[in-house]
Amino acid sequence: MKNLILGVALVAGSFTFAQKATSKSITYGVKAGLNVASVSKDNTSDSQSSKVGFNVGAFANIPVATSFSVQPEVLFSQYGSKYDKKILGHKFSYANNLNYIAVPVMLQYNALPNLYLEAGPEFGFLVGSKVKIKDETANNVLAEGKADVKSFNLGLGLGAGYYFTQNIGVTVRYVAGLTDIQKTKPVGSDSVKNNVFQVGVAYKF
Repeated sequence: MKNLILGVALVAGSFTFAQKATSKSITYGVKAGLNVASVSKDNTSDSQSSKVGFNVGAFANIPVATSFSVQPEVLFSQYGSKYDKKILGHKFSYANNLNYIAVPVMLQYNALPNLYLEAGPEFGFLVGSKVKIKDETANNVLAEGKADVKSFNLGLGLGAGYYFTQNIGVTVRYVAGLTDIQKTKPVGSDSVKNNVFQVGVAYKF
């Protein structure tokens, strides 16, 4: 709950700052895109592969200096991972589905009139999780349940975007996890961190 309050405060603070700028300089918009997510390798994920999901949400772009702006966003974003293992002739799949309300706060640099580069933190608040283990050979679900992960995730985003028109653009971003998301694990095991590559479209009003 404390982390959620922090996220709300960050968004509120960003939009309060936006109100102090001239209304003509602030732009608002919506965005949506594809997520290709994974977790950092641990002892159980030797055959890990990426999990495909999506993100969707809204943003405000706030100029703060010549060629620089701050862009806070609120997104629903699907993270997670999956991997397969073969045991005694059977193929087993493990899928970890994690849904977050993500709050990226990106500092953007306009390298060209229509092209920007960006970097900044992303604060993630878990709103849903599900683990599914299935025997693919026998087409049998062995277990389903809630993932044993923490409610807060912190990442660092790096990306770029290009606007073809004043309103429509494409975006690309990689978010590297900075915090261990696993609640319980064997002593001495590696940290498990979210990572995601995102590509999508944005529309400014």
